[in-house]
Amino acid sequence: MDLMVFSALALDLEIVLSLFFLVWVYAWAKGKLGSPKLAIIFAAIIVYLTVSQHRELIWLGVLLFLLATFGKELLEKFKIYGE
Repeated sequence: MDLMVFSALALDLEIVLSLFFLVWVYAWAKGKLGSPKLAIIFAAIIVYLTVSQHRELIWLGVLLFLLATFGKELLEKFKIYGE
């Protein structure tokens, strides 16, 4: 019973993470490509291929998001970007 609940929770978490990943890729693509329609097609293709072929890669998207969000501030504490 507990394994089934954990499995369902992990699947729901992957779906939520893939939606966040879709929005993040869309925002990036819209800035780079300029066209919102082209950006949504690009983002949908990237997320579909990532989630359908390699479900474990969604965690790489989470890691990239965290690095992009908190990475510079974290690395400045280690004096990599400082001075």
